[in-house]
Amino acid sequence: MTIKQSVVSLLALITFQIGQAQELHVLAETFLLSLTDELRQEAQFKLNDDERFNFNYVPLERKGPTFNDFDAIQKEAALALLKTSLSKEGLRKTSEIMDLEDVLALIEKNQLTMPDGSPMRDALNYHFCIFGNPTAKDFWGWRFEGHHLSLNFVASKGTILSATPTFMGSNPGIVPHGQSKGKQVLQKETEMGFSFVHSLTEPQLAQALFAEKAPYEIITGNQRTVSRPEPDGISFTDLSKTQKNLFLNLLDLYLGNYEAKFSKSLKSKIEEAGINKLSFSWAGSLKPGKGHYYRIYGPTILIEYDNTQNNANHVHTVVRDLTNDFGQDILKQHYRHSH
Repeated sequence: MTIKQSVVSLLALITFQIGQAQELHVLAETFLLSLTDELRQEAQFKLNDDERFNFNYVPLERKGPTFNDFDAIQKEAALALLKTSLSKEGLRKTSEIMDLEDVLALIEKNQLTMPDGSPMRDALNYHFCIFGNPTAKDFWGWRFEGHHLSLNFVASKGTILSATPTFMGSNPGIVPHGQSKGKQVLQKETEMGFSFVHSLTEPQLAQALFAEKAPYEIITGNQRTVSRPEPDGISFTDLSKTQKNLFLNLLDLYLGNYEAKFSKSLKSKIEEAGINKLSFSWAGSLKPGKGHYYRIYGPTILIEYDNTQNNANHVHTVVRDLTNDFGQDILKQHYRHSH
């Protein structure tokens, strides 16, 4: 049996098993097995390689092969890994964010290029990297990244242990014209943010609003580590029952991008740290069409949303685990215990 035949057999088995068990290491092994030696060398790094922390969401040259490099079998193996790491909604957003590259290419008339001369806007130019050796017992990680997407995972024993930083962006925020006119990939993130801030009373808004002008970018940018933002904003404890429900629905919207098991564990972690310790902050316009920003902050979580660029039609969102971004906390515990 050839390598390709082996991969096809594995993919058939995986397709049957997806939804029954989250055997991520098998998916990652199958993906690596599907690659040529050259592509495998481009895709795989050591778990402690600095490249794992190279978190970016703008158009630039990246490491790791892309969909442009894959044949049909390799694409299927890559997609199987992606599908199993995200929820259906997370996968939908990921796919549509990639599709927006074609929209931008039309808007910009394909005039922008990368330093190597390739088109800057390319819906297939999203990179896969595997960190470490994906086995049932080992800790390992993987990343899927390109313009307006950065998905970072650490796993062990078939389970995702870390899935942050998670960046999702949308440019345009609302497609202005063409076949996709009116398309709004991160519509709920925008509308639910406004719904919550509009529910606040005047005294509550005074607590939540920290600036009349929104920051030009998410405040944490692509920093490797982030710290407590200032000011705190309005506390969860100062909200009415209706407002608390709106707040939690907004929180769940972001947590719902991950596969169910990890989403539940991250929510439990936030609850154990104290739901009452969460807060909400807003900056900028209280109406769509002008720059606005919000964040949810707690002892273990930071979520940022920013829509200021391109006349407030360019959305950036990020989720950071303040205690375990890039799986650093769980790996420290593992190494400490191992030694």
